[in-house]
Amino acid sequence: TGCPIHAVNDADAAGLAEVHFGAGKDVSGVVLVITIGTGLGTALFTDGRLLPNAELGHIKLDNGREAERYASEAVRVAKKLKWKDWSARFDHYLAALENLLWPDLIVLGGGVSKKLDKFAPMLSIKTPIVAAQFLNQAGIIGAALFAETQLRATTQSG
Repeated sequence: TGCPIHAVNDADAAGLAEVHFGAGKDVSGVVLVITIGTGLGTALFTDGRLLPNAELGHIKLDNGREAERYASEAVRVAKKLKWKDWSARFDHYLAALENLLWPDLIVLGGGVSKKLDKFAPMLSIKTPIVAAQFLNQAGIIGAALFAETQLRATTQSG
């Protein structure tokens, strides 16, 4: 069609929504947005600026497993893990990220974020954790924001 295209991954899109309009708005420093679902999607921000395609769900934990194959919502469901058992796995993942990145805030999104009250009390990390404000709508909102900023950048440079 001759039209410009721009692409953003789903976790980055969700993160953009949460950092610009939602749970991470006006938070300075490092904000990590984690979408918990089939995998563990991540979006990493420093003072509101995105580091694209971080893909921190693929880090290897000290047990040798890839994080999202150990602590995603899909794993919890497939293995029929109780919240206590799954939260220990997820806490292990969060501790690895905390030690690596020293975030100022972690925003949890995806379907499981609606059930934060079932597992948050069992998490041991020091970083404040909050549920995503836009839950499963964050990706749609963030994709629209991304498209608008890309269009604006294209228009201004052309």
